[in-house]
Amino acid sequence: MMARLIQFELRKNFSRRLTQIFLLGLIFISILFMFSTYQNKYAFDGINREGTGREAVEIDKAIAKKYSGPLTDEKVGQMLADFYVESDINAKYLYQNTIQSAVCARFSDIDGNWNGLTVSDVFGNEKIKVGYVDGWLGVSQDMIKIIIFLSLVIIIMTAPVFSAEYGGVDHIILSSKYGKTKCAAAKIVAGFGAALIVTLGALAVNLLIAFWLYGNEGLDCSILFAPLLFTEGYIPFNITCGTLLKYQCLLAVTGAISAAAMTLIFSALSKNQMAALAFSAAAYLFPVMLPVAATHPLFRIIGLFPVYHAQFVSLMSVEQIKGGLLYAIWAVPVTFALTALSFVFSRKIFAKHQVSE
Repeated sequence: MMARLIQFELRKNFSRRLTQIFLLGLIFISILFMFSTYQNKYAFDGINREGTGREAVEIDKAIAKKYSGPLTDEKVGQMLADFYVESDINAKYLYQNTIQSAVCARFSDIDGNWNGLTVSDVFGNEKIKVGYVDGWLGVSQDMIKIIIFLSLVIIIMTAPVFSAEYGGVDHIILSSKYGKTKCAAAKIVAGFGAALIVTLGALAVNLLIAFWLYGNEGLDCSILFAPLLFTEGYIPFNITCGTLLKYQCLLAVTGAISAAAMTLIFSALSKNQMAALAFSAAAYLFPVMLPVAATHPLFRIIGLFPVYHAQFVSLMSVEQIKGGLLYAIWAVPVTFALTALSFVFSRKIFAKHQVSE
């Protein structure tokens, strides 16, 4: 009986026209962002090979392969010599390829000569592995925008779960034998299930596209030795691209489940779908409007709200804890707690709803 109710509610969630439109939009923007970033890649090897798009990726991969392995002072000196160019532009901002940008951003003066810093001066005792990381870092940046849109899709999908029943069907549901127990529970389980299905599907689509475009090169390399774009305001810990993507996928799931949990409560409280949607969207976006810097102690709490699971860079930059884990891992128990609270409260609110005459 319960399984059939859940299947029925899942079909309802995916059959709404607005949900279907936004799911198609999610697929479209995923493809658009991934291919747009790919086509806008540029690289010049400093000798005679230059290109954009696929050619740029191949050039960058070839250069990264030449210098692959642990970053050493000798390797830094060789890079600076290989990519030295006389120019009126500050060498830090001169871009030829991803490796040149990475080394000049950290180890050159304005003329492109060595600035006197050693690898240990810049990275301390961290062992930095060099490789082609730009592709995967670009994928990660695109996925931030895609996951935020995904959260909106989940809110749109979940908002009608209870609120849509308050238009006259509630008296049938709440007066039935299982209306206040199994039916309400089935709606909640289906709401979370739909959010999880959509999230896993979106992640699978984006990662498959990324592997097709960039291959698996660089997944075991450090995110710290990356182009200028990633030198300031980015995650300051020595993790690999693979670890970065694992955290981002995990936070995409926790963010989706948390957004669904929050929306289910507003859906049970609201008298109509539009109110549930408006309150849920406002509550989801509210934390980013608070004047709290990522370095402020209060951000340790605010950063665990669902919107920061999507905008994961700030949350992952809080601190590194025991065992090499990042503070962002706290999103998991917080999501479990929010899910439990949502299940209890949305079910009770719906059961106590005044039955329509």
